[in-house]
Amino acid sequence: MTGQPAPLTPSPASQPLSDNYFHDMYAAANDPWGFSERWYERRKYALTLASLSSERYRRAFEPGCSIGVLSAELALRADHLVCMDLSPRATELARQRLARHTGHVEVVTGNFIVDWPDGEFDLIVLSEILYYLTPTQLDDLIRGLPRSLSPDGEVVAVHWRHTVSEYPQSGDDVHDRLLASDLVHSAGYRDTDLRLDLFGREPRRSIAEREDLVG
Repeated sequence: MTGQPAPLTPSPASQPLSDNYFHDMYAAANDPWGFSERWYERRKYALTLASLSSERYRRAFEPGCSIGVLSAELALRADHLVCMDLSPRATELARQRLARHTGHVEVVTGNFIVDWPDGEFDLIVLSEILYYLTPTQLDDLIRGLPRSLSPDGEVVAVHWRHTVSEYPQSGDDVHDRLLASDLVHSAGYRDTDLRLDLFGREPRRSIAEREDLVG
């Protein structure tokens, strides 16, 4: 699906969240969203990993990695993984969790809006982060995604669908915007709680086609 994005319904929180929102969350708890404890999170990670159409990736990027719970699983699928989070405390905890992967995993502290790494990636994982952006920030990021993807690379986006009054956008806002972009949509899933969509820069053959399982 391509074309011009539809206007978003204004959110009560029309401004980007302050960096202090995240710093305060990690000052109060090492795992403020329960990433390592909740079944919702474990199921979400399983769905995310199962949606990926390649068994292995040369270079992957996970902005908003938090304490590295999903990162530890991505590290098993990537030759090189770059993880980024705004919170120094979060990246400290992520480095501890990913210590056995230090040979091919890089954990950096930064704001992915302005500190997006150079080069192309075969996989970009946007998990529970895009609704923190304003519509303008989101549109700018989406326009830049093709430049960061290898020709056969893919982007997976996963977001909570329930309303959070502090966030500038909802998960549905984010995914509707992605679906209206020039990215090629290859797979999707949604339920009451979450929404997941997989995109590429160009159309790709299916897994069965790549493995010569169909004529």
